[in-house]
Amino acid sequence: MSAPVSETATAALQEPDQPPSSSRGGRTPWWANQRIGLLILVVLLAVLFGLLRPAFFNQQLVVFPLLRDIAMFTVVGLAQLCVLSIGHMNLAVGRMAAFSMMITGISYDLWHFSLYAGLLVGLIAGAAIGALAGWVIARTGVNSFVVTLALDFLLLGLIPLVYTALTDNAAFVTKPDGMREMRNYSLADICIGNVCGSPAVPQLALFAVIAMGVVGWIYSRTKLGRELLMTGTSVKAAELSGIPTARRVITAHAMSGCLAALAGFMLAVSTGSIKATIGEEFMLPSFLGPILGGTLLAGGFISVWGTLLGTALTSVIRKGLDLLGVGLESLNIYLGLILLVALSTDRIRTVLSERQEVRQR
Repeated sequence: MSAPVSETATAALQEPDQPPSSSRGGRTPWWANQRIGLLILVVLLAVLFGLLRPAFFNQQLVVFPLLRDIAMFTVVGLAQLCVLSIGHMNLAVGRMAAFSMMITGISYDLWHFSLYAGLLVGLIAGAAIGALAGWVIARTGVNSFVVTLALDFLLLGLIPLVYTALTDNAAFVTKPDGMREMRNYSLADICIGNVCGSPAVPQLALFAVIAMGVVGWIYSRTKLGRELLMTGTSVKAAELSGIPTARRVITAHAMSGCLAALAGFMLAVSTGSIKATIGEEFMLPSFLGPILGGTLLAGGFISVWGTLLGTALTSVIRKGLDLLGVGLESLNIYLGLILLVALSTDRIRTVLSERQEVRQR
């Protein structure tokens, strides 16, 4: 049994990482490509901040931690992207990271797991808590906003209680072998023969590369990814096409929880501690990256590369304004204005592109 699907929906299923408008006859002009626009904006801002503050290009003090933040928040954005693909949202993304790292901390402190064994335990815990949220949504039909907000409050109360019961300083202090090295090592420490990587790129960035590769492969090459996008485009059409939409909701939220756990691990490595406050700053970046990158809030279309560029844009802005000595309040104002300009510019490009396509017809 099949049901009619809109042209935009069909395009999203066939080319999930391409702008929907590109399927309307003719290729989208390069200047109207959202990802190219973001890339140009990131480069221009980096050059501008470098001219105003040459220290912006300091590899050890600025570029290395900046790329580490971009990698981490890209994974956070991918966590939100997975549920946005089905038209849902995850307001508990930060708390899921904290919950997962609590389990990882327990595995290090009490069970004496190795670094990667503890990470695996955390990823499983994140996928499980995400799947639980998805199951409640699929089972009850309650909006994802309400369910994940309730879960956020539940974990907000539960996590500190566990830390209080199991630790003395509200943090797990056991650090497995390799954790300190992972925090400080760069690609320069990875060599193939006489060829080594850049000292400006942290090894933690490899986790973001792997996450982007896996998520991009799922949505562009697998039946699961097409069914997730179809569910986001139209639940009724997906059900009529034989797609188990309830299972896809659970899957999307499980993927979101797993990626939130990975981001929490990256933050724990970056800060050198596993504590209850991990993930508190994840909420806003989790939406900014995907939405600036072109992922639709309504579902049915995602952009993995766009998420990376959107995250890079916000991170460069924050770091640049911080180096210019802008206060926290003023920094948020400038950040909001620049993001508004970026979104407005993208909308203008889209309108101009649509008008050009109409003329070509």
